[in-house]
Amino acid sequence: MVETHDIARPPAELSAALAAIGSATASGELSRMGIRSAFISGPVSVTPGVRVAGPALTLQFLPKREDLYPVEEYEEPEKQLHRHVMYHAQPGDMIVVDARGDMSSGVFGEMMLTYFKGRGGAGVVVDGCLRDTGEAKQLGLGLWIRGATPNFHTQTGIVPAAVNVPVACGGTLVEPGDIVVADDDGAVVVPVKLAPALVAHAQEHAEWEEFSRIRLAEGGDMRLYYPLSDEARPEYERWRARRGPA
Repeated sequence: MVETHDIARPPAELSAALAAIGSATASGELSRMGIRSAFISGPVSVTPGVRVAGPALTLQFLPKREDLYPVEEYEEPEKQLHRHVMYHAQPGDMIVVDARGDMSSGVFGEMMLTYFKGRGGAGVVVDGCLRDTGEAKQLGLGLWIRGATPNFHTQTGIVPAAVNVPVACGGTLVEPGDIVVADDDGAVVVPVKLAPALVAHAQEHAEWEEFSRIRLAEGGDMRLYYPLSDEARPEYERWRARRGPA
């Protein structure tokens, strides 16, 4: 009997606030908070326009050794851990997969992704490939992957080895329950303990950027308005006061 652990989930409101912020602002603010790079390098969006954020269910793959793992696609399915990460899925969850950058193994296909969508899953980030990508892109999930393959998950060189453990996805550490923010720019990992401060900083940043965007569109001096200079700050504060609460 395979047993895997669930994750601790942050409040849904926190994930929603991070989704509104987006990956670029999250990455920049995390850098200013001391996290040099939280970007998951490699996987790219194949579902343009989708922006989501949610706690990470993690799946780790390791190199395949045939004497330790079944070779056939459906052999002893309940021992195949890529199924078990999905059994934990709750609405708003993200699945993050360390597939070792492998380009010949389809970690999930249409059927399993349909199950994940039915459980309320928000998106999947795979440092590797999916299969059935044409159908998968129609499900309404956010998908960030390195590529596509017709092969099933253990057909070639990797096997699922652990669920909800720390993983290295695209060279970036992802702890189970970290909040993953993903959009057209890619996926960024937000440590839960930093998330509330990040949201507060990002909202302030977004506000002055809105003011600066207006001034730049009017032909204003970029040296004055981007980034917001001390000289322009009194003007910004007057604009902010007239505008009222966001």
